[in-house]
Amino acid sequence: MDSRETPLEGEGTPGFPDLVSGLKAIPGCLGVETATTGSGKQVIFAWFENRQAALRWYYSEMHQQVMGEFFPERPGGVPLQGVDEDRPIMAIASITFAGKGAFAETSLPISQIAIEIYQPATGGIFLGGRFAPEGVKVPGLLDLVAKR
Repeated sequence: MDSRETPLEGEGTPGFPDLVSGLKAIPGCLGVETATTGSGKQVIFAWFENRQAALRWYYSEMHQQVMGEFFPERPGGVPLQGVDEDRPIMAIASITFAGKGAFAETSLPISQIAIEIYQPATGGIFLGGRFAPEGVKVPGLLDLVAKR
C-alpha cells in the first residue's frame, strides 16, 4: 500500500467497512478528512455539529458493528460525557497497522489505536480556507480576507 493511502476508507481494508462513507451519511456530520501522519498513523478527522450528531454516529449500525467485532470486551460507559451539548465536536480516530496484533483486547493487527474528542476553542485565523469544514462555527475565528 502506498504510504499516502488511508486504509480505513473503501474496500481496500480487510475487515473494515468504509468508515468515511458511513460517517458522511450521518445527519449532522459536517465533514470528514483522512490523513497519514509522519509516524505512520492512519487518521480520520470527523466533525459533528453537536453532541447529538456525534451520538448518532456512535450508535449507528456501522460503528456498533466495528466496535463489537474488534473490541468485544470493551469497557462500558456513557459516550461523550462531559462534552458540551450544543458546540461542534471533532473526533479523531487514529490507528497504526502492524504485521501482527499486539494486544489481547483486539484481533486487529495494530500497534496503536485511539479515538479522541475535541471541541473548538475561541479564536484562530484563516486565509483562503480552513482545515475544519465551513459548517464548524468557531467563536472569534478571523477570516483575513473578510477583515480587509
